[in-house]
Amino acid sequence: MASWRRRVPADFEFAVKANRRLTHVHALEPVPEAMQLFEEHRVICGLLESDILVLQTPAAMELTSKKIERVREFFDAVAPFELRLVWEIRGSARNSTLSELVLLMKEFDIAHSADLSMSAPKYRSDLIYSRLFGPGRGNVYQFTDEELARIVQRAGDQGVSRSYLSFHGIKMYKDAARLKVFMETGSFPMATGRVGLESLREVLREDAAFPATKQMLLSEQGWKVIDLSASRRVRASVLLEKLPSRQYENVQDLLKSLTDAVAARENAPWNSLQ
Repeated sequence: MASWRRRVPADFEFAVKANRRLTHVHALEPVPEAMQLFEEHRVICGLLESDILVLQTPAAMELTSKKIERVREFFDAVAPFELRLVWEIRGSARNSTLSELVLLMKEFDIAHSADLSMSAPKYRSDLIYSRLFGPGRGNVYQFTDEELARIVQRAGDQGVSRSYLSFHGIKMYKDAARLKVFMETGSFPMATGRVGLESLREVLREDAAFPATKQMLLSEQGWKVIDLSASRRVRASVLLEKLPSRQYENVQDLLKSLTDAVAARENAPWNSLQ
């Protein structure tokens, strides 16, 4: 761990995600094994000079009043943390116990980690830490300009002193880079290197398998973001929806059919969609 710290710039910040033995096996229970694991995480954070420990609890953890009290006992036993805890709650608390859960997090100054592309944290904290997946299947998702702008807005709410955004989708590197440019310039860069049909061709060539039907293409490729023009981005589904319902043998077959279909329907070239 110490070598990791030496290999990054001085201003690089690590965030440590807790081992599932602490959050899933021992489930933040006040037992000796969980307390020992917490101490081990404290050491790791020290070696990395990190003050953030992320606790992701599973959907199977039912946050009843009794369970919340057990978690409180665990936090009491390991406090003071000398760390900033972030809690990503995969399950959902009952409406009757949500207020108890919020009080627990406030009591120990624990930030609530929510996917800002879908919801805001359960309570306002001075720290925002968000793991961004989006509403796709698992991590199969790419964010539009509008979604990225909404994430920035939520991350910068009044009273927030630090914001950490961690992308976890298939296009995480590109999404993060586009967001960085937007925050620095106020404008989003293109998602691909081309516009219109050529932009669609670019994203299909990444991993589209042929032969494929229209429905297969919509399901497997429609979530991607393409550049309809230099300033307008849409999902690939916007163009793929215009395809006739048949099987396509390759990208060129698809693009020719799309060009013909749009021209026939709108009596105009495809770029009139801009």
